[in-house]
Amino acid sequence: MSTDQQTSDMTTRVANSPRERLIRWFFFACAAVSVLTTLGIILALVGDAARFFRITGTSLMGIAPEQTVTFAQFFLGDTWAPAITPIQFGVLPLIAGTLTVMVGSAIVALPLGLATAIYLSEYASPSVRSVLKPILEVLAGVPTVVYGIFALIYITPALKTFIPQLGTFNALSASLMVGIMIIPMVSSISEDAMSAVPDSLRQAGYGLGATKFDVSTGIVIPAAVSGIASSFILALSRAIGETMIVVVAAGATPKLVNPLLPSAYLESVQTMTAAMIQLGVGDIAAQGPAYRSLFAIGLTLFVITLAMNFVSNLIAQHYRESYE
Repeated sequence: MSTDQQTSDMTTRVANSPRERLIRWFFFACAAVSVLTTLGIILALVGDAARFFRITGTSLMGIAPEQTVTFAQFFLGDTWAPAITPIQFGVLPLIAGTLTVMVGSAIVALPLGLATAIYLSEYASPSVRSVLKPILEVLAGVPTVVYGIFALIYITPALKTFIPQLGTFNALSASLMVGIMIIPMVSSISEDAMSAVPDSLRQAGYGLGATKFDVSTGIVIPAAVSGIASSFILALSRAIGETMIVVVAAGATPKLVNPLLPSAYLESVQTMTAAMIQLGVGDIAAQGPAYRSLFAIGLTLFVITLAMNFVSNLIAQHYRESYE
């Protein structure tokens, strides 16, 4: 019997041993818990959201049509007033508020996070990197409610010194805090992607007379673009799902604003997550349409973040470089 056959037989015997089978089933159970939890969340959202919507004027799950809302009313309506007569469930103001905070946080986090990643990967010495990277991890571990209170008590009054028309609750201070919160995610993932670029590429650039800046921006970043793009999208997904910062700092005024206009950041807005908190803890009927709208918003938010993660995977696969 050849050595390869002996090795294969030994590997098979070890894999089929009771101890290995037990370990394999344990890890499978751990993975199954994650999958089942996700499926449970999806089923809960879809079940209650289905009771909220009305399809072609018919009732769903025994709920009378007058107690439900059409897709057009929900996704195309420009007024969100679930507890004020006349009751309206247009989600566009909530989406606009969410996008406003996302765009503002992206302006803060993406350039700063990428610059931090470039410094850690290409410029910092090992001793400096060993100090700065744990500090960034600590920043990522700060409770988000602390960011929100800091924005309300310190950031907003400081901004009012330069912008007198800024409201007490505003999207600007919330965006700044959300941006600071997601900087560690951008910098950490981007730095890992840059560190994975082989040193031979850097040395080739230096051999051609390139400076460190030229190598960093012209060789390392293009080679690590898949990881950098993924870090951007994952960080923005985190910004979209942020709750406590926007609840404390941005207020709860649903408005249909343009996220690309500076004036949108000077006033109070309401994001989808903030609306869910308001509906969940508010004084509303447990089985009424206002309560069920919470699940419709949650399902919408889930689909948005799922789509962004899907795009992130596509970008990573398309631009991924293989080095041997």
